[in-house]
Amino acid sequence: MTVDSKNNFWNLRERASYRCAAFVVLGIFAVFAFFISLRMGSLDLSWTGIFKALFIEDSGINRQIIWNIRLPRNVVAVMVGVCLSLSGAILQGIMRNPLASPNIIGVSAGGGLLAIIIMIVLPQYIVLLVPAAFAGAVGTTLVIYLAAWKHGVQPMRLILAGVAVASLLGACISALMQFYPERVAGIVSFMVGGLSARTWRHAAMIWPYALLGTGVALTGAKRLNILALGDEIAVSLGVNVELTRAAFIAVSSLLAAAAVSVAGLLGFVGLIVPHTMRLVVGSDYRVLLPACILFSSGLMMLCDTLGRMVIQPAELPVGIIMALLGAPFFLYLLRGKKHEN
Repeated sequence: MTVDSKNNFWNLRERASYRCAAFVVLGIFAVFAFFISLRMGSLDLSWTGIFKALFIEDSGINRQIIWNIRLPRNVVAVMVGVCLSLSGAILQGIMRNPLASPNIIGVSAGGGLLAIIIMIVLPQYIVLLVPAAFAGAVGTTLVIYLAAWKHGVQPMRLILAGVAVASLLGACISALMQFYPERVAGIVSFMVGGLSARTWRHAAMIWPYALLGTGVALTGAKRLNILALGDEIAVSLGVNVELTRAAFIAVSSLLAAAAVSVAGLLGFVGLIVPHTMRLVVGSDYRVLLPACILFSSGLMMLCDTLGRMVIQPAELPVGIIMALLGAPFFLYLLRGKKHEN
């Protein structure tokens, strides 16, 4: 074995050890956030009370709080975080731009517009909320894709077209607020994004879509790695770039639509989580996507808990907490891109 091969072996071994340690820390973070969110709220519970409510008691106030309020809310928070983070990671990979995320390029706004129409104009069809949000997200994606097409699709044109379409959709949502002033409160709450009063019904509403999108994303990690290398290299490796990119955009739209349908236009999760995990575990999507799942789960539960605590007995929507974290992070990324250019 040559000196170079020995060095490569030890470098790979060190990298694997580091990634294992990172996943252990991420797992601990997610578990910590889960139990903290069960314990804290308008009524703080003891650890003993939580254990009894989960595994021993059949009735009582603690069991009602855990099983009917906090546990379903945690489950929804995890699924929403996973959907948005994977959607953002996919978009950043196929567009090769760390600024891409579902809310920034308009995918979330497209799903949100149709979801709002279902909720306030056609409430009798509320069972179609997730399919409608998916149709809106996919339709928006198609419009963005066609607007950016010119002898193929360049990632930067996709982002610029997405920003323009997102602005147009925002104007449509504002128009709905003018037409239905008596329902403005519900629209505003949806636009901010939150997890208040989420129940097992909401979890049941999105888990099939979240599971499907997550499974496809994880199995397609190798192709995402190839797309991230650039179109020319991907073509040389036998990948149909346009077809593969379109398929992943559809998966990203499904994930974003599932999250939007139960949490509203929750921003910046798809921006913060993938970029942070890329700094921690690298850009290999076979490692990056599982890391996003763990980190987004813990982050969503922790931010939701913080929102319940800061202005008791009222509640600060998790969308506001994420915006307070995400806006400075987005400016940091913009500054970094400026220096690169």
